[in-house]
Amino acid sequence: MKTTILSLLFFLFTVNFADANAAISKDEAQKEKILFVFTSHNKLGDTGRETGFYLSEAAHPWKVLKDDYKIDFVSPAGGNVPVDGFDLEDPVNKEFWENEQIQKQLANTMKPSEVIPGEYVAIHYVGGHGTMWDFPQNETLAGIAARIYKNQGVVSAVCHGPAGLVNIKLSDGGYLVDGKKVAGFSNAEEKAAGLLQVVPFLLEDKLKERGAIYSEGAKFTEHAVRDGRLVTGQNPQSATKMAEMVLEVLKSQK
Repeated sequence: MKTTILSLLFFLFTVNFADANAAISKDEAQKEKILFVFTSHNKLGDTGRETGFYLSEAAHPWKVLKDDYKIDFVSPAGGNVPVDGFDLEDPVNKEFWENEQIQKQLANTMKPSEVIPGEYVAIHYVGGHGTMWDFPQNETLAGIAARIYKNQGVVSAVCHGPAGLVNIKLSDGGYLVDGKKVAGFSNAEEKAAGLLQVVPFLLEDKLKERGAIYSEGAKFTEHAVRDGRLVTGQNPQSATKMAEMVLEVLKSQK
């Protein structure tokens, strides 16, 4: 009798657990999707130092957006992506980095050719110095962002992530950033980092060259701006604020 009761309880627990997992999977499947773009470049010019995506500039936006949206990862080369700014004393970074699913995604990012733009309501360019070498010239990524924007989606970027914005053109042939308020890693911050002569171009200057209305805050302090469905942050300190603005735009469109 005791064995029968235990067996029944185990059966009920198994059924309920399976139902709960099915419900979670269904909820996850029903979420709209956001695409995070990571750099594949790991060399900091000729310095002999390594670089990559800046951890907090992925982790903090992920923290803000993950409950409401499913987040996919892509990089110019696909596969495993290099990381910089590796600070696990930051609890959000730690939560992101120690998440098993995140680790699988970072090791297996999609190639741009594998992305279906129509599946995404937003695209976010994660920063890190590596982006300065492989974001601007990637025409496929630029085309994906242009499609998402044309479909009334949000385009966002933080710190050096706006390197991915500088060559995005819209259907009228104009640059996405032309005439829009845009933030990004400033010349003053690049000078403070000692990398003025290392990066292939200065992000602030390039954004201005493309017609952007460059918006600058104090060095290494939170500064994010929104211009319609374009949201940008100046530095790592701006990642959370930028993501909150993205969430606000997306929710306002529902």
